[in-house]
Amino acid sequence: MDSTSPESPSPYSSPSSPSGITVQRALELPGLRSGLPEVIAGGDRLQRTVRWVHAGEVPNIASLLKGGELLLTTGFGLGTRPAEQRAFVRKLAERGIAALVIELGQRFARLPAALVETARAAGLPLVQLHREVPFVTVTEEIHTEIVNGHYALLQRAEEVHRRCTNALLGGGGVPQVLRILAEFSGNPVFLETVDGQLLYAAGAEADITDPLQVWEGMRGTHKDEPPGGAVLVDVPGGGPGAGSVRARLVILPVSSALAPVHRIAAERAAGSLAVVLMQARQEEELAARGRGDFLTDLAEGRIAPDDAPAQARVLGFRPAGQGPLLPVVMRLPETSMSLSPGGGWAVLARAVSEELASVGVPVLLGVRPVEGRVPLLLGLRSEPERTAVADRVAAALRAGVERAGMQRAGARPPVVVVGGAGGWAAAAAGLRHAAETATAAQGLDDRPWFDARRLDIDLLLWRLREHPDLAAFVERAIGPLQDHDKRSKPPLLPTLQTYLAHAGRKAETARELHLNRQTLYNRLARIGELLGTDLDDPQTVLALSLALRARRHVP
Repeated sequence: MDSTSPESPSPYSSPSSPSGITVQRALELPGLRSGLPEVIAGGDRLQRTVRWVHAGEVPNIASLLKGGELLLTTGFGLGTRPAEQRAFVRKLAERGIAALVIELGQRFARLPAALVETARAAGLPLVQLHREVPFVTVTEEIHTEIVNGHYALLQRAEEVHRRCTNALLGGGGVPQVLRILAEFSGNPVFLETVDGQLLYAAGAEADITDPLQVWEGMRGTHKDEPPGGAVLVDVPGGGPGAGSVRARLVILPVSSALAPVHRIAAERAAGSLAVVLMQARQEEELAARGRGDFLTDLAEGRIAPDDAPAQARVLGFRPAGQGPLLPVVMRLPETSMSLSPGGGWAVLARAVSEELASVGVPVLLGVRPVEGRVPLLLGLRSEPERTAVADRVAAALRAGVERAGMQRAGARPPVVVVGGAGGWAAAAAGLRHAAETATAAQGLDDRPWFDARRLDIDLLLWRLREHPDLAAFVERAIGPLQDHDKRSKPPLLPTLQTYLAHAGRKAETARELHLNRQTLYNRLARIGELLGTDLDDPQTVLALSLALRARRHVP
């Protein structure tokens, strides 16, 4: 009976080693099976991987091996003395060979006790063959099996690579590639920066475990080195130097063990991801996009408010205490969005983050390049500080846009909209409201920031922008003034707009327009004449105010 300690069997080699077949499988092939193999030692270690086969009869054969070999011998190199035989076996065990197979007959009628005892003590599988076999046949069979195994692994990995490539060509991005890998491995997959910050996460569809919780609980405690059995693959960065790394792909063995094919697939996928990352140019942009995706998913109801705090913590947002959350959205004008498509958003995210560092509150900032938006979530200590924090945040956002070079000279500045403060459910609704309002506020008079709660009329009119009744309403209400301003000077629409903005207070209107009172009275009289209305009538004032707001949205 073998006295060696048990070894956990696995049909796979370690992810860092080339694939092979097990000792057990090698003994089942016709070549070795015809020799009537008998396992003398290491019977519980037959799941070791055979990386290669070697045959030899020299005493120092251990020095010629690299580890993982199945060694075939007739025993002429083992020596005649027990001490030589023990040393021979110990050196093979130290070298890490998979198994020692000795053919009986030419050198030994039975294996020496010293040799068997040493093999058992060292935990080395020892097999004796009772019949002579052609070693070349055994070698060819096992090598063919190994090569076929490699080919099968490559075929499976190539299929995954093909799916990843098709996903990218079809418009998919990093999340879709990670989902393909997660489904293939049956385990969560992560993309992290070189310094260990999470960019994206994906889990297998059948796995109910939240991959972000896995990351925080498992990978988060192993920042310097991934857990045992994990696959970690560098994503090349294309920067200066052959060793440039842009990100890292990590597969954690949560639901099942990982095999060599999973590493091969990850390495193939890393090449595809490198293309995506080179297009994004910088990890900051990818991370900011990931945070933008999270905030957008929260706003659009794809993330439940109860699940949001844990996911936000993984992304680095850890507000102190139970203070309210403040949603903010900045929208850039179209001209700014096209200034620096190859990495400008990364520069913007970095610049804004650096400016926001002085605000003194926790901030989660993301970018949404397609919509030209920068959503943010801030952790307040209390609701009364909302206005002061909004002032500082708006200033930081605009300063960041300028530093990033995304503010064209003479162009309208970005629009900053601040929502109401509240819990996670309110933050989700506030982000959605602020995002829409930021679009609706394009073209309004510039101010540091807009309160989303005070622009509901503008938002309503924006939502009606494609309805024909809105254009008809504007035409009925102020059409004659628009026609007048196209033909005559001075234009009267600015006078009416300023007059209504000051709630009909003529002195303040005249002061802002730099007019004497009589001139203002004459213009107001002319406006009333053209429109056929009384500017002192409340219903008329309301209709004119709505029409002036709505004309921005009418072609």
